[in-house]
Amino acid sequence: MIGLHTIPRGTNPTLEGSISMGFVHLPSQTLDMDMEPIPKTKFDEREDAIWDSYSSWIMEHPSALDEFEQMMSAIQNKKIVVFLDYDGTLSDIVEDPDKAFMTETMRSAVREVAECYPTAIISGRRREKVQDFVKLDDIYYAGSHGMDIISPVCSNRFGGQEHHRRVVDEKGNEIVLFQPAADFLPKVEGIFRLLTTRTKNIKGSRVEDNKFCVSVHFRCVHQKVIRPDTNALKEVVESVLEDYPDFRVTRGKKVLEVRPLIEWDKGHALEYLLDTLGFDSSDVVPIYLGDDRTDEDAFKMITTRGEGYPIIVSSVPKETKASHSLRDTKEVMQFLQNLARWSTNSSLGNS
Repeated sequence: MIGLHTIPRGTNPTLEGSISMGFVHLPSQTLDMDMEPIPKTKFDEREDAIWDSYSSWIMEHPSALDEFEQMMSAIQNKKIVVFLDYDGTLSDIVEDPDKAFMTETMRSAVREVAECYPTAIISGRRREKVQDFVKLDDIYYAGSHGMDIISPVCSNRFGGQEHHRRVVDEKGNEIVLFQPAADFLPKVEGIFRLLTTRTKNIKGSRVEDNKFCVSVHFRCVHQKVIRPDTNALKEVVESVLEDYPDFRVTRGKKVLEVRPLIEWDKGHALEYLLDTLGFDSSDVVPIYLGDDRTDEDAFKMITTRGEGYPIIVSSVPKETKASHSLRDTKEVMQFLQNLARWSTNSSLGNS
């Protein structure tokens, strides 16, 4: 049966000892039945509260691995289109954003899925950067939170020819670029320069140029530098944006995202790709995997469509519009492998 865990989700992962075949093995010297019961500490109570919170959350957003077969049975004979975030979904979150490399095993899983279903990666990163990380053809890429998309054709539904541009890629193939924020590019470049200059004295901060947006990373900034009550880095970003009223700042995982104030996000990018790929119909099921707040726009879009599976990647409870969950990148890889295997088995069954 596809998607079964060897370790059940009811098992408390914080217990000391080894875990195998779904059982917790504690050291033998700890098993003294005559010992007096040890009173719970505040740490124990907090740990129990966290586990209870996660257990409650997982019931609302069940594991996409545990429910894989039920999910697939519900969409039998429908067309699946796969959408993936990058950071935190295909690669682990790391201190240096330039070193967020995906593993070869993950790359193989994505390749297998792309051979079975139309597959797109929608990231907040610069599109070229994501392509360099993934290193796979036959995948559609959208960077800058969906403001820079490679598509096969122009879309009359989304701006007509206004934001489309036909270009020739490195292999000599003609492609279509859709860039709804192209008019903002000079301002984005100006904001990037200002933020780079004004944050240089905040040790550990990093400003990343993502073409149509700017990411200000503070994962490596010491809490004594960024005080929780004042948040010096956020104040710098907001001060820069005072001269750019047509931009907004949102927060992700240890990052502040500066974006043009336009009605476009990952949810719109998902809709755009479904339209240009010819899959904007009721028999199409989009599956979207993502871990960040910006992915919630795509989750909302799928929920509004009333068909599809928005899946959040998180090991902690959080507010989300996702219907299912996966704990981490390892579970993402297993889900993708299951998805490719399911397609193969379905094809064999229909032959």
